[in-house]
Amino acid sequence: MATEQELSDFLKSVERRAFKRSVYHVRDEEAALDIVQDSMMKLAQHYGDKPPEELPMLFQRILSNCTLDWFRRQKTRRALFSNLGDFESAGDDGDFDLLENFVSPTDSRETESAEDTTRRAQVFHEIEEQIAALPGRQREAFLMRYWEEMDVAETAAAMGCSEGSVKTHCSRAVHALSKALKAKGISL
Repeated sequence: MATEQELSDFLKSVERRAFKRSVYHVRDEEAALDIVQDSMMKLAQHYGDKPPEELPMLFQRILSNCTLDWFRRQKTRRALFSNLGDFESAGDDGDFDLLENFVSPTDSRETESAEDTTRRAQVFHEIEEQIAALPGRQREAFLMRYWEEMDVAETAAAMGCSEGSVKTHCSRAVHALSKALKAKGISL
């Protein structure tokens, strides 16, 4: 059974990654923040008494379900209201910046030139755009596997699909990202 401190520490540790993942999905920072907050509240209210080792899987599943619920609500709103412009996503011009949150293992930013810093910012921007352009399930599998560092079984459980589906989604996402980035002259 997780203590209040363990639950609090867990939520602090996943907050930024969960927010970024939600932004990739819904393309709206305010909605992403709401989704993450709802997910955290549901975890604390309904599963706070679970062992600490179960919290990551439970949270990922809750986050996925809250994201799907958000899309369902948006679809319903669009069907009910004639002014669709009120419900469109904010786009990619948000204030959240990957470079502000990226921590290099050897933090070489202090010694790199302005040209290198600009080039790196452009590469990260291209990568973010290509991840956002992936189909929803591929993006979800890719982010869970490589951003959240979950294994195939955990990702399958969180997405509610088979391990084979996770592998297929990840493979397609990696190939699509590789192809798109290579077309732009970016090799990693």
